[in-house]
Amino acid sequence: MTDAADPHLTIVDHPLVQHKLSIARDKATSTYGFRQLLREISLLLGYEVLRDLPLSTRMIETPLEEMEAPTLAGKKLVLVSILRAGNGLLDGMLELAPSARVGFVGLYRDPKTLEAVQYYLKVPADLGERPVIAVDPMLATGNSSVAAIDRLKEAGAKDIRFACLLAAPEGVARMKEAHPDVRIFTAALDQRLNEKAYILPGLGDAGDRMFGTK
Repeated sequence: MTDAADPHLTIVDHPLVQHKLSIARDKATSTYGFRQLLREISLLLGYEVLRDLPLSTRMIETPLEEMEAPTLAGKKLVLVSILRAGNGLLDGMLELAPSARVGFVGLYRDPKTLEAVQYYLKVPADLGERPVIAVDPMLATGNSSVAAIDRLKEAGAKDIRFACLLAAPEGVARMKEAHPDVRIFTAALDQRLNEKAYILPGLGDAGDRMFGTK
């Protein structure tokens, strides 16, 4: 649902999303189970993120008769993974939109300044002509997400949405300030950040839990 007080933010509160998110939060969930849950949740999130894609019609023939059938209009969308953890949401989104183009933004958070540092960028050349969905499981401080959106706009993107598993109020506010035209879609808005800028209650480091690196 879209927050009536903040149309910039949509919290997808479907029971299946919330159930799967609770299992993902549980520290006892295995690496394999966590990856599977991210794929499943991202597929469900994708339905809301892509709800207002434009449609046109074309004539098709059913087994019984011809009809004018709705089909997606315009150029195929672009999914952009904010590395590395964004790949966990990318898989589910691609199941939903398998013909989408795919881009990558590589960023890491400097542990001292908490600022985002870019190390990689590879996106389709015609971003300005396509809807762009940027994906990253966690919207914490918002620094990495804002930096990624900055790069996408510099590359020509105009229609951008951001999908994440969890968001903190601090990250939502930072994104809204920097990019008020970019709608945020998330499964939950958590309480706050701790002193190390981790989301509370959160689920830990999504990348580490996804890849078993900690």
